[in-house]
Amino acid sequence: MDAKTNIIGAFSEDQVSRLTGLTHAQLRRWNRSGFIRPEYLSDGNARSPFTFIYSFKDLLKLRVLNQLRNVYSVPMSELRRVEATLEHLGDAKWTSQKLWVHNRKVVFEEPESLRKREVSTRQFVAEIPLAVVTTDARDDIRRMNEREKDQIGTIEKRRHVHSSDPVFAGTRIPVSAIVDYIDAKYTDDQILAEFPDLTKKDIAAARRHMKEAA
Repeated sequence: MDAKTNIIGAFSEDQVSRLTGLTHAQLRRWNRSGFIRPEYLSDGNARSPFTFIYSFKDLLKLRVLNQLRNVYSVPMSELRRVEATLEHLGDAKWTSQKLWVHNRKVVFEEPESLRKREVSTRQFVAEIPLAVVTTDARDDIRRMNEREKDQIGTIEKRRHVHSSDPVFAGTRIPVSAIVDYIDAKYTDDQILAEFPDLTKKDIAAARRHMKEAA
């Protein structure tokens, strides 16, 4: 199965800005500098607002980074030091680790001692005023992506969305992703576990699409 089609969530720059609180300028600056780059590239037109597509994993990272940078004024130099120091953790450093802020420094709980220490300086801290959480991300996305009844079970082509390949109406999920799962003998329930925004009517539409394309 093509990994590029295994997309549970795909978000445009505008959607990411709305869901994270980051400005378009910040997203573009971080992309250019390589600090946080979108996981997907939908086409080669760098000027198009739909060229860069963010994954759900990207979205979680950016929600945390918005809190750290824009709400609690953690300097970019500190965020880059955290990125370098915890590089061995991959994206989990932003999405799976519970982080705090202390004197504009990022703090984590050391697994061995369960004591809290600054990531960049390695100094232990006595008190932590704030925890950064992202537990409501899925609820925000669900509210933004609520589909109309007439969109369920409907396939459409939308300009700038996955190079105008067929997608399920009201989503950015390509029909080809579901076709891959069907070809791999996944059951409807297994597919829905991977794509909770879809319904069995959507999967049935994908099966019809397969027959029409055959």
